[in-house]
Amino acid sequence: MRSTAFQGLRYAGRAEWTKLRTDAANQWLLLAVVALTAGVGAAVAATARCDAVGCGADATRLALTGVLVGQVIVAVLAVLAVGNEYGTGMIRTTLAAVPHRPTVLLAKAAVLTAVTLLTGTLGVLAALLVAGPLQPGRGFTPAHGYAALSLTDPATLRAAAGTVLYLALIALLGLGTALLVRDSATAIGIVLGLLFLFPLLAQVLPDPAWQRLLQQIAPMPAGLSVQSTVHLDALPIGPWQGLGVLALWSAGALAGGGARLWRRDG
Repeated sequence: MRSTAFQGLRYAGRAEWTKLRTDAANQWLLLAVVALTAGVGAAVAATARCDAVGCGADATRLALTGVLVGQVIVAVLAVLAVGNEYGTGMIRTTLAAVPHRPTVLLAKAAVLTAVTLLTGTLGVLAALLVAGPLQPGRGFTPAHGYAALSLTDPATLRAAAGTVLYLALIALLGLGTALLVRDSATAIGIVLGLLFLFPLLAQVLPDPAWQRLLQQIAPMPAGLSVQSTVHLDALPIGPWQGLGVLALWSAGALAGGGARLWRRDG
């Protein structure tokens, strides 16, 4: 029984991987994740300055700014992985080939997570490698209290690994949302709204308590707290706790999408 389930998952996973890698659009989207994550980070590193001791800037987080753009591409990729199947009717073929729907959901999630982890790792490493040599020329020097960017530094390693996990969770959020609404445009709008609407609301609300609450519960502000390496005591939520908040959003989306996949025909 267990062997049969594993074989079914392996078959479904291979099918999902084939669908993902043979679509040229997906290949361009994955390349864009790496390029934009590294490129935007490099641009910020080349323009941000620290002119004196105590300037307060977070050098690591500045280098990883590109994830703000990279996450959009990841969300689009995740939504299209499901939305295209519903739009073309291919989901019926998928469910006919693998009638056990939890296996379909698990295979989609596993393949998407693996691809996003790999792509995110390349983008984050590229961002740090490019930003590292640029920042000393912008005042981020030992004289101003900044060591060179290095993954041997525990805080930088945590920020880098957390950023990769953040992108994977964004992919799962997009996957679950697409399964729930079954329309690519609507799902992309919902995911991007969840990511960017809360920070905008936090900016316009006059009450600091409400601002802090939104930063604690919103998927993007909470999740990206994992990038912070300085002034951690001033954060609305801790780095790993914030990533946990995003994980709850992703789990909720997958639960809702999985429930609809279970109850409804393709």
